[in-house]
Amino acid sequence: MLPRINPAQVTPVCVSAYTATSAVGRGKAALLQAVQSHRSGLRPNRFSHAPLATWVGQVDGLDVPLPDALAHWDCRNNRLAWLGLHADGFAGAAATARQRYGAARVAVVMGTSTSSIHATEEAYRTLDGEGRFPAHMQRHDVHTPHSLAAFVQHALNLAGSCLTVSTACSSSAKAFAAAERLLRLNLADAVVVGGVDSLCGSVLFGFNALQLVAAERCRPFDAQRCGINLGEAAGYALLERGAGPLQLLGHGEASDAHHMSAPHPGGAGAERALADALARASVAPGDVDFIHLHGTASAKNDEVEAALVARAFPPHTHASSTKGFTGHTLGAAGVLGAVFSLLAIETGWMPGTVNSEALDATCGPQIRLRPAEADVRRAVTHAFGFGGTNCVLVFGRGDGRGAA
Repeated sequence: MLPRINPAQVTPVCVSAYTATSAVGRGKAALLQAVQSHRSGLRPNRFSHAPLATWVGQVDGLDVPLPDALAHWDCRNNRLAWLGLHADGFAGAAATARQRYGAARVAVVMGTSTSSIHATEEAYRTLDGEGRFPAHMQRHDVHTPHSLAAFVQHALNLAGSCLTVSTACSSSAKAFAAAERLLRLNLADAVVVGGVDSLCGSVLFGFNALQLVAAERCRPFDAQRCGINLGEAAGYALLERGAGPLQLLGHGEASDAHHMSAPHPGGAGAERALADALARASVAPGDVDFIHLHGTASAKNDEVEAALVARAFPPHTHASSTKGFTGHTLGAAGVLGAVFSLLAIETGWMPGTVNSEALDATCGPQIRLRPAEADVRRAVTHAFGFGGTNCVLVFGRGDGRGAA
């Protein structure tokens, strides 16, 4: 039973455009095709100077530099951000919002965990004789966690508030919550929300040092799961005040304050974030059709999340993890989950849990291995990060609010 709380409800927020680029391809059509065919985008790792024996969700096309006018921003992460902006006409949708409201009234809120650290790694590998970055790498706007948000704002010619959220794997989910507050407080009329994280040595070898990386394709919630696969992705949504066919109905945030890298064993923070999000949306657990799970395929995350879903939702709810499609995209995981959820509402296709074969005994009937097609009116997205930084989002159709 979820705790009874009464937070302020979210005023109507329309999701007027959304897109994602990941290991399964560019844009919503590629994502939908992967869901329908139950096809993983993971591949054996050939990334970095000393590849690890693992699988990764790598995006093709990132060897192409940014256009000359944006050369100052060039790095792998911003190339991925640029590629994502031009899928599904998203840059055009942002331009329309700029024309409608004015550049200063369109905000940018980006979530990322490592931003352009891959470029900084390259710079350190090529220090000159006096220990300085080579001249072509002395670009302060790139070597900062704010590089992504600043680049997106510059690329879209926007001038409103520009925020970076960096709370590990919940970053780009929390970006939605920050965007809703900007709209509610009348600090913006539209917000470009998103998340981009690209593969880099710090992430691959860092997670390997924590003994969390699997040598095989990850299997979320499987009884024989043995760790995560890392991936990269760029996802975006355009939020505007008012009603629309697709809406952000609620959000909830909470902190475990339990451990730097392990979830609270009882899922206390995750459960509070879920209860908060559902209460804000005025949606009961039984009215949720699809749950996009965080589902990293690590032993503890899946155990705690499966127990939460089993006690909070009725058996008919369809829940799944998509990490087997794309890998764990870290700071982009929240927005990627949001895109899967919005796509399920728009098309009726709910993904399965690809690569997994036999569910762990802790899993309830909600967690499904195979995709399914249904009338999806409301969807929940989980994003749980290191340090217990939990965020849950609720999406629905424009008429999708229900009595809690």
